[in-house]
Amino acid sequence: MSRILIAPSRYVQGEGAINEIGVNAARLGTKALFTGGKRALKACGPAVEASLSEKGVSCHQEHFNGECSTNEINRLVEVARKAGCDVVIAAGGGKVIDTGKAVAHYMKIPVVVVPTIAATDAPCSALAVVYTDKGVFESYLVLPKNPDCVLVDTGIVAQAPVEFLVSGMGDALATFWEADTCFRSCKPNVLTGGCPPFRSAHTLARLCYDTLLEFGVQAKLAVEKNMVTPAVEAIVEANTLLSGLGFESGGLAGAHSVHNGFTVLESSHHKLHGQKVAFGTLTQLIMEGRPKDQIEEVLDFCLAVGLPVCLDDLGIHNPTQEEIRKVAEATTAPGETIHATCFNVTAGMVEAAIWTADALAKAYKKGV
Repeated sequence: MSRILIAPSRYVQGEGAINEIGVNAARLGTKALFTGGKRALKACGPAVEASLSEKGVSCHQEHFNGECSTNEINRLVEVARKAGCDVVIAAGGGKVIDTGKAVAHYMKIPVVVVPTIAATDAPCSALAVVYTDKGVFESYLVLPKNPDCVLVDTGIVAQAPVEFLVSGMGDALATFWEADTCFRSCKPNVLTGGCPPFRSAHTLARLCYDTLLEFGVQAKLAVEKNMVTPAVEAIVEANTLLSGLGFESGGLAGAHSVHNGFTVLESSHHKLHGQKVAFGTLTQLIMEGRPKDQIEEVLDFCLAVGLPVCLDDLGIHNPTQEEIRKVAEATTAPGETIHATCFNVTAGMVEAAIWTADALAKAYKKGV
C-alpha cells in the first residue's frame, strides 16, 4: 500500500515575519479576502494591509463571526465572490483558520494562513473542523491540498495571553501518542485517504513530543513576559509545524475523538481545543493500557505547564453517569478517529477510561 506525507507549500516563522506577508501573498493573487476576529485584526491588521499594499495586492477586510460553521463559511464565500477576491488570508486561531481554508477550497483559490496564537495545529493541515453555529462538533472537512502559505510571527504570538500557547501544547501533546497508535495498528489514516503513516511522520511526531518536554515550561515563562526566546521559537514550531505534520501524516486516534465527544457538554465549551485534547490524551493512554511511567510523564508535563488533567480542570463539575456516557458515545461515533486503535473500541471502554483518568489525575495531584 502506498503512503503519503503531506505539508503546506511554504512555512514561514520568526519575529517580524508579518512584514513579509506581501511578498508571499503576491505570489498567489492580486486581491485578498482578509478575515479574522477582533483580536487578530487588531494584532496584525495594519501590518498585513501595509505589506500587501507595498507589493500591489489589494485587500477586502471582513470580520470573522467566531464559529467555523457551514453558515459562516458560506457567508464568507459570498463576500469574497462579490469583492472579486482571488486569495484568502485568514488570521487568528484555529476556527478562523479552518474557515479560511474552507472558503478558499470552495472558491478554488489559494489561502495564506496567519496564526496570531499558537493554540492549535490547524494552520498547516488540509483539514477543517466544522461545528454547528452553537459550537458542537459536526464534521471533518478533508481538503484536497494544504495551505499555500503558513506565516507565523512569533512576536505577535508572544503578545497573546499565555493560555493560548499552553493550549497549543495540549494539542501538540496528543500528536505523538496518536501517531504512535496509528503506527502500531497500521490501520488506514482517514486524513491521508486511507494510507498508513510513513516512519518519517512518526519521527516528526516524536520530535514534537520531545520538544514539548524540553522547552515547554521555559517557553511558557517567556510568553508570560511577552518575550520571544529560542524556547518560544521551538514551542511555536512544535505546536504549529511539527504537530501539524505529525498529526496529518501520522494520524489521529483517541485524544481528538475524546475532545469531539466533550463538545456535547455545554459546560466544556468555554475551554480551548488543546485543553480538552490534553485530557483526551490521558484518556487514550489509559484506554490503551499504556505503562505507568508514560502516563505519569504526561501528567507531570500537563501539571508543569498548566494543562487540565481532570474533569474539574475542564469546568465539568460533578458530571452524571449519563453525561459521561453521552460523551463516550459521541467519541465512538462511526468515522471517529478513535477507531484507528488496534482493537475494537466501544463507548463503554471510553466511559471507563474517562472516569479512571479523572480519578487517577486527582490522586496524582494529591501525591497519592
